[in-house]
This record gives sequence, C-alpha cells and structure tokens, in this order.
Amino acid sequence: MLDFFTIFSKGGLVLWCFQGVRGPAATAPVNALIRSVLLQERGGNNSFTHEALTLKYKLDNQFELVFVVGFQKILTLTYVDKLIDDVHKEFRDKYRNEFQQKGALGLLNGTFDFKDDFMRLLRDAEESSKVRAPTVMKTFEQSLKSQKTVKCMIETRGEKPKEKVKNKKNKGSKKDGTEAVAAPSKASAGDKQLSAAGDKEELTKDEILQKNREEFFRRHMKAGEKSRSPKPDAQKEKGKKPRVWDLGNSNAKVLDYSNSATNGSAEACPVEEFDPDMALGDKNREPGRLYDLEYESDDEAEEEKVVQNSSKPSVKKGGLGGMFGMLKGLVGSKSLTREDMDPVLEKMKDHLIAKNVAAEIAVQLCESVAKKLEGKVMGTFTTVTSTVKQALQEALVQILQPQRRVDVLRDVMDAQRHRRPYVITFCGVNGVGKSTNLAKISFWLIENGFSVLIAACDTFRAGAVEQLRTHTRRLNALHPPESHGGRTMVQLYEKGYGKDAAGIAMEAISYARNQGFDVVLVDTAGRMQDNAPLMTALAKLIAVNAPDLVLFVGEALVGNEAVDQLVKFNKALADHSMAQTPRLIDGIVLTKFDTIDDKVGAAISMTYITSKPIVFVGTGQTYCDLRSLNAKAVVAALMKA
Repeated sequence: MLDFFTIFSKGGLVLWCFQGVRGPAATAPVNALIRSVLLQERGGNNSFTHEALTLKYKLDNQFELVFVVGFQKILTLTYVDKLIDDVHKEFRDKYRNEFQQKGALGLLNGTFDFKDDFMRLLRDAEESSKVRAPTVMKTFEQSLKSQKTVKCMIETRGEKPKEKVKNKKNKGSKKDGTEAVAAPSKASAGDKQLSAAGDKEELTKDEILQKNREEFFRRHMKAGEKSRSPKPDAQKEKGKKPRVWDLGNSNAKVLDYSNSATNGSAEACPVEEFDPDMALGDKNREPGRLYDLEYESDDEAEEEKVVQNSSKPSVKKGGLGGMFGMLKGLVGSKSLTREDMDPVLEKMKDHLIAKNVAAEIAVQLCESVAKKLEGKVMGTFTTVTSTVKQALQEALVQILQPQRRVDVLRDVMDAQRHRRPYVITFCGVNGVGKSTNLAKISFWLIENGFSVLIAACDTFRAGAVEQLRTHTRRLNALHPPESHGGRTMVQLYEKGYGKDAAGIAMEAISYARNQGFDVVLVDTAGRMQDNAPLMTALAKLIAVNAPDLVLFVGEALVGNEAVDQLVKFNKALADHSMAQTPRLIDGIVLTKFDTIDDKVGAAISMTYITSKPIVFVGTGQTYCDLRSLNAKAVVAALMKA
C-alpha cells in the first residue's frame, strides 16, 4: 500500500497530493529528497530512502514537474514503476494545454482534479501485478536430461564426446584458418607432410598421439636454443655515488645518529639546520591565508578558433545546403530524447573515467544528467553536445560545493569562548600523507594565532613519533616562543609505541585543556579499510574522545579505490560505534594534488559518495602548500579534453 503520491513543480508548488495511509505527512521525506538528491544533482538512481520510507520519483523536464511516490521500504511493490509512468503520462496529457497556454500562471491559478484518474491507474497497476503468474519449476520430464538415453552417455576409449566436439567447433575453425594462411609459406614442406600423413594412417591412435607430442617438444626445444644468445657482460659501475636531495641537509654528520645515546629524546637531539625559505616555499604569500586552487583553462579560446575555422569552409563547400544543414543542427526545434543524448553521454562517461573518476560514479553522473535533460526543449542555436556538457558541468560544480561548509577558524574561536580545545582527528589508509598534512595544518593554525598540541596516537608504525617530533622542532623554529610573547605555539604529546591510541588521545585532550592549548590534532595509524581489528580501534578512539572534526585523508591518485575506502571507513565507524547516532567522517583532506595534472576525478568520487566537503588540499612538500578547494577550477580541469 502506498503512503503518498505527490506532484509538484520544480519551483516548489504542490499541484496535487494523495495520502494513502494515516500517518505523518509527506513533507519531511519529500524535502529530504529535494535537499539530498534534486539539489545535489544525484539523480542517477530513481530511488531514495528516508528513514522507514522508500521514495521513487520521475522528472518531467518539459513542464518542470516532479512525480514522487512513497511507500514502506519493507514492502516489495512491483507495480510502482508502472504506476508512476502511467500517472506521469496521464497527468501530462490531461493538463498539457493548460501548461502550454498559461505557463506559470496555469500552475498558480489552475485546479487539478486528478483523484479519480489516479485511483483508476492505481487499480490497474495493482491488477496487472496480480495477473502475472509466478514462475513454476520444470518437471523432470520437461528437462533435457530426461531425453538423454543411457547409450548416449556411454563413452568409448579414444572417442571424444559429442558435446565437447560441438564446444570446440570454433577453436577448430580458427586452427583451420591459420593453417590455410600458413600453407603458401610452407609449400616446400608439403611432400614431407603428405608422407607423414600416410604413415600416420597405418599407426594406431595412441602412437599418432605420442608422435605428435614428440614433434611438439622437439620444435619448442629448437626455438628455445635459437632464442638463447650469449649476452655481453654489463660493465659494472665502479663504486656508488651518494644521492644529494635538493631539500635535504648537505651536512652528513647531522644525519648520523649511529653514535648517539639519546634514544631520540627531544631535548638531546641536535637542532637541524635548514633554510626557512626552503621550508615555507612562496615568499610573497600572505601569512595565515588559505589560498584557493588555481587552474587556467584555454578551452574557450580554442573552441572559438575551431568554430571560426570550421564554419568558414563549410559555407563555401556546402553552399545553401550546408548552411541549412548547420541551422537544422543548431536551432532548437524539438525536445531532447534519450536516443539523442546516448552517444554524447557515452563519450562523457569515458572522459570522466579517463580523468580518474570512479566508473560507478561516472555512470551515475551521466544517468543523472540524462534524467535532468530528457524531454527538455533545447535553446536556439545550441547543439546536443553543448547542452549535455553544460548540464554536466553544472552538476559537477554542485557536487563539489558542500551542503555544510566547514569553517575551522570560526569553530576554533567558538571553542575558545567555551574554554576548551578544538579537537581534529585524522584517519586514512597507509601512506596517504596524514602526518605531513597534519604538520601543514598546524603551520596554518599557528600563523592564524592558535596554539597547537599534536597527539602522537600512531603507536604502531616505526618512526611515526620521530616524524612528528621533527615537524614540531621545525615549526617551533619557524615560530619561536619569542615571536609570540614567550608562548610555545606547538607541542608534541607522545607516550611511545605499543600503547592504547584512544587513551593517549584522551590524555592529550585533558593536557591541552589544562595548559590552555587552542587546538588538538590527533594523528592516528594508517589502516586498510578491510582490517576489522584496526577499524574497531579507530571507532573506539572517535567514540571515546568525541572530536569536533573527523577528517579522512585520501590521496588524489586513487580512482575506484576512493569509493571503497570511504564507504568501508564510514561503515566501520557506524558498525563499531556504541552510540545510537554513530560519528562518521565530517570532511576530507585531499593530498598529493600536485602529482595528477588534470586527472582530478578523485575529488568528484569522494564528495559524491559521502556528500562531505573537501576541507583542505595538499599541493606540495612545503608547509605553505595547503589550499582550499575551488570547485570551478576542479571542474575546468576535469572537462579539459
């Protein structure tokens, strides 16, 4: 039984509504559908789940209408798709003239008495689902096995079964074809083959098989001996030269810890000499500012040149026929159909996959664009390709723009007013750059005047604590206490290796509260999304300490793997959390963005699958290589040919 069926315009005006059962109104689920699907360009799937309801919808792009039906998700109603199609067609045909003649005024002033028609269509749909008889299993007499006799199942020695001969028919034809091609080149060996064939007729089948095997092995042994040729001994290099890194320290004695008895303590370790300008990168930057991603695209200028160059010769060659053909292809005289868009959408899908968008996400995006444009009347002097491309660009920009903007600085200042530290937890798989980008975010917070406590909760990876200790030393060298009124701006809280990460994070937050730190950055161990024990430990850390922001750190190099990582991380956090409303990922840090050129599809995949914003983008190796996401720049790079 249906809970409701509603018809409304894309402007938000409800034209007609049917309430099937007594209960809550359709307002909340329909509003959720509008916010999460229609406004976010996620119409690839015509089904949406909201709490205990399943909503199915259909768009009418010609008259800007939306048809939505809702029912309990525990029910399996096979007639819903047919019902929504029939209602859509009946409603359009009944009020077509009113929509075309009056337009928006027809929606405002019109009265839509559609109850009797809807009830008739509902009864027809329910009856059609009952008419279909359930599929009955075949009896043994109806099966092919009952037609086989015992004689046909007996196999004699040396005789191949008939079924296998049929299956290998194609292979045999291929071999015959190759032998026919190779016959002219082997004309000299024809007599030998004929004589050998005459001998084989006198031999038994087993002897023929044995001879064929011997010839096969003899041929391959000869081919192997010919391929083996003595290779000249490669000249060995005399000695090995040490590699000198551009950003490294040229003094080898500073890097030699072999005779040190300090065991890595922060007080006794020598202070590294490094160039601050090298660590900061851009000298002309504005301190504390988080710049947007930049991408310059010359596609528009190139397209204009191509259009100008291609349009001139077409008029000369084609004459009036070419001109009328061009106008016929450009003038919007009909509404878009799925057949018109399919070739363009197929190319767009391949283009998105080539740009590192996950294949599943690319298919859903193209499906969403098709549903958005199907039935829409094209504008004057526009092509199908340009219309589809424009709609896809708008959809991508809408996906990258978050529903809720994460403003870290504002939230930190709000936490300061409540006299508590603002806690950010970093999680992700191995090797994506969690510790490095944590140091970049620390530097950005320090330049904005906030003190930072780094909690070393990666108690598993060798060298993880020492890496954070080095970053802490360098950050304190760039921002010494003397420049901040004697206040230490960044400090490391660590308890060594093999300890409970959740307990260390809890102690670090308590220490930051007592010492007056503004922000606590919790570094966690890298873990694969399939490792259940480590995912349980991460869920415990987040559930116990309740951080203000949970950031998933993912690299821009991944494609389909990004979807798998985010889905399983969120699922693990939900499954292993003890809370009634589990804490999931709040935002994304996209790293290694400087290594992918224009293959920026991972940004689309991550935001589409989670509906969470990309808060920070890592673009290099220095502390200043941190950016905020610019949706238009990413889409421009994505749509570049």
